[in-house]
This record gives sequence, structure tokens and C-alpha cells, in this order.
Amino acid sequence: MHKMSRMKFTVLLSLYHKESPGFLRQSLESVFSQTLPPDEVVLVEDGPLTSALREVVEEYTNEHSELKLVVLDENRGLGKALNEGLKQCSHDLVARMDTDDICKPNRFAKQVAFMEQHQEIDVVGAWIDEFQDGVSNVISTRRLPEKPRDIFRFGKKRNPINHPVVMFRKKAVEKVGSYKPFYLFEDYYLWVRMMLNGAKLYNLPEALLYFRFSPDMFKRRGGFKYAFVEIKFQWCLYCLGYINFICMANNVCIRMITRVIPNKCRELIYKKLLRK
Repeated sequence: MHKMSRMKFTVLLSLYHKESPGFLRQSLESVFSQTLPPDEVVLVEDGPLTSALREVVEEYTNEHSELKLVVLDENRGLGKALNEGLKQCSHDLVARMDTDDICKPNRFAKQVAFMEQHQEIDVVGAWIDEFQDGVSNVISTRRLPEKPRDIFRFGKKRNPINHPVVMFRKKAVEKVGSYKPFYLFEDYYLWVRMMLNGAKLYNLPEALLYFRFSPDMFKRRGGFKYAFVEIKFQWCLYCLGYINFICMANNVCIRMITRVIPNKCRELIYKKLLRK
């Protein structure tokens, strides 16, 4: 029934040399075994890969004619890699996917159906289940506001869209210049620019993806370097007119504290206050 009338869509992924071959295999398997399979999968090789990763990529390329490779000679970073991949996406409907996460079987079917029924929506996200070791061990769920107005308000304090599970209309993304360089915040920056341009964002109120969680994440999200980048991003949001000075100052204070406190304290805040 879906194939008779549904919109065609592309899945966009970016891969670099530090990814695990096993995680990549799980990710691709979850993409190709969907109840509604993608019409096209664009995989960007962001710089040279290891032989183990190359083996997995070649295996799936041989098995799936819909898998298209975009090869970059050197590592350019996620935002630039996704832009190169987006240029090669044949369909206006594009689903993002990371090479270490796992789609739930009905993810694409639900998102495509929603986008078909809601032509006014430019971006549809969903919740994500964060897991450790295996998908049977879900340790938290990142829930986000559902409606466009609530997403716009929520975005003033935190990223309102789970990037690994998003589906968007390519034309709407290109309308604001696609992904732009902003270390750690390429996706957040994109959503804000889209909302300020009149785009409508929506989150399905259910988890459609298993997000691979690592305890090292708390270490990566700490330190003055991370804090400085966040301050720079808050200033950017203020200059765009998305947040006022008081909101910016409040956000900066909160982020400075959470970035410089011990990892254990940051982990506690993350698990108890920012997740449900």
C-alpha cells in the first residue's frame, strides 16, 4: 500500500575512520530492514577509512543497489560532509542517521506517513532511547516538545530536535544555506535558522531510534574548551535575534557551571534532570 502513493525518500549518513565496523553494520542493517525501506541511501565517506570499515561498506554496496557512496579525500567534519551528501540526495524527503545508532523497525514508515499528511511541516523528529551495550539496556529517553510553537520556545534553552532521528524536506534546508560550520552545534544552528525563516518543526511523541550511549560522553562534554564553544553559540543565537540578552546570560551561566564541574556531577545532572 505504501509503495503505490508514498513519497520517496533518501537516508543520509556520514562515516569517518574512528567508527566501529560492528556499530556500522548494526546501523546499516537497521536501515535496510525497515518496514518501509528507503529508496536511496547516501553514505558520505568523510576521509580515508580503515580496512575493516571499508569491508563493511563494500559488503552493503554489493548487496544494495540503492546505496550511493560520496567519497571525500580528507576529513572535513560532520557539517561539511553532510552538505556534500545532501547535494547527492535524489529525493526532497531526507532522513538523517548516524553510523553507530540503530533505527527502530517502523521509524521511516511513521515519519514518511506524517510528512505526507502534514505538508506544512518541514522537519519531523522524534524521541530517542539511549542505550548502553545492547538495545535491551535502555538507560534513558530523550523526550522533546511536540508542537512547532513549543519547539520554538524550547530551542531558546536547549537543542529542540534529536538530530540522529530527524527527517526533513531538502528544499527547506537548502533555503537557509544547509548545514553551516559551527563546531558541535551544526544541527542546532540549522534548526534555529530554519525556524527564524518560518519553517515549522515537529517531534513525534515516541522513541523511533536507539542512541548509543557512552560514559565517555560526559568527559567530552566537559572542560573550558566546550564551555567556550557554547558561549560562542549563545552569542550567535543572540545576534540572530532568537534569544534576548537575559536569556543568553542565563544560558551561559548554566552552561559554564555544567561544563567545569566534575564528570560525576555532570552525569548526575544529565541523567536525573535532563532525561526521563
